Amino acid sequence: MKRESIISQLQDEDKVFDFLVIGGGATGLGVALDAATRGYSVALFERSDFTKGTSSRSTKLVHGGVRYLAQGDVGLVREALRERGLLRHNAPHLVKDQLFLIPCYRWWEGPFYTIGLVLYDLMARKLSLGRSVCIGPKRASRTIPTLRRQGMKAGVLYHDGQFDDSRLAINLVHTAIEAGACILNYMNVTALLKEDGCVCGVQVQDEENGREYRVHSRAVINATGVFADEILQMDKPGKRPAVRPSQGVHLVLDASFLESDCAVMIPKTSDGRVLFAVPWHNKVVVGTTDTVMEHAEIEPIALEKEIQFILDTAGNYLTRTPKRSDVLSVFAGLRPLAAPRSEGKKTKEISRSHKLFREKSGLITIIGGKWTTYRKMAQDTLDYALRYIHLPTYDCVTENYQIHGTRPNPDFSDPLYVYGTDADDIRVLINSSPEMKERLHPDYAYTKGEVLWLIRNEMPRTLEDILARRLRILFLDARAAMQVAPVVVGLLARERKKDEKWQAAQLEDFNSVASHYILN
Repeated sequence: MKRESIISQLQDEDKVFDFLVIGGGATGLGVALDAATRGYSVALFERSDFTKGTSSRSTKLVHGGVRYLAQGDVGLVREALRERGLLRHNAPHLVKDQLFLIPCYRWWEGPFYTIGLVLYDLMARKLSLGRSVCIGPKRASRTIPTLRRQGMKAGVLYHDGQFDDSRLAINLVHTAIEAGACILNYMNVTALLKEDGCVCGVQVQDEENGREYRVHSRAVINATGVFADEILQMDKPGKRPAVRPSQGVHLVLDASFLESDCAVMIPKTSDGRVLFAVPWHNKVVVGTTDTVMEHAEIEPIALEKEIQFILDTAGNYLTRTPKRSDVLSVFAGLRPLAAPRSEGKKTKEISRSHKLFREKSGLITIIGGKWTTYRKMAQDTLDYALRYIHLPTYDCVTENYQIHGTRPNPDFSDPLYVYGTDADDIRVLINSSPEMKERLHPDYAYTKGEVLWLIRNEMPRTLEDILARRLRILFLDARAAMQVAPVVVGLLARERKKDEKWQAAQLEDFNSVASHYILN
């Protein structure tokens, strides 16, 4: 993953890739990996950092979607449950079994949710993570001591998957590059290339030095999520919007708000959505919301009403009501939902199934979907694209393709577990000198050696790349992230041979972004 050597593949303007993917989120990376592992040549361009948008801002769940089952979308649930099982097998260092508890305060909720979740388990078949069971209020209180005990009639325990979204994405980048893909961040597609009205590639600009490249391909795939309409407008100005952005907000609290490794699922909030409180990296992620937004923003900001809704809803179920001052970090993401045909349709009613369509120019766009089904979305996209281009057809192999870093039976108590097999190399670097062993912050296990390894091996270009999507500290504790920023930017500048002016600009940019993760 050396950006300079990868970018050299673009020097030959006569080269024609089989596939060119725009967008470095879950969907785009999945498509690039699928293409490369089938034996096709593929390039992927991301205008910011990998998963800068929606794909780094999930609820950190790999799940079938209990809510979709209640809505009757059995096909999506069955597909997602299967993909959940495959992903846990292919990336066991990042995807793990998470126990959930549904607290029930009305007499009928225990049997009702138990029946639904037993069906959920049966649909997973041999890929099930464990059996759902109805328990009494005493056991429920022992499982999660901080749940409101008064009026509780029962609890329902069930299993789902939990993961680290951006860490998985970086491992997908590793895996795809190892399979021969050309994948680059900070490469902005500025125009579509056309011959006789048909898309035949893109013009792309290196955001670091302004250099432009003309890259040709047999098929161009638009996997830019909530920004899909920007690429569609390049193809056909004035085209009706295809995406309806829906904002989801999450608050991060200290682990003491649960005092348990078990997560909480509230099946129906006041707005008809599901609320989760999920243990993640020794913190608790609480969310989410569903707010229709007019425009897609690269750095969406949580609305006050969304923040208050989560605090109020969590307070209804926890013995200790979270306050604004308890929030360690708040982050917002935009779901790329397919725009409904009828006006006034609520976003929670819009199907989370992915949609594929092709323009007259040949441009292929994929929208919708969710992290859990990224692999199947990629397979469907490649199969769809192959209908229209003259290439030998090779079968998809990603169902059982091990993702970079795979380590069976990882020790989840190890601070470096998210790196899988790469953790061994990181430890060598950490132990190479006293400086490399130095912690960035007294409350967190991150070291200078870990940061240096990330800089050298995972293509971060900015301070934010490291603190938001490589270490995840911005999402866990925004104030701590701002405190360690000067040390981290110093390491980055030293490694990339940048001057003090560049460091100052990086700190200013990062602090501007990080300020929106803090509640005042």
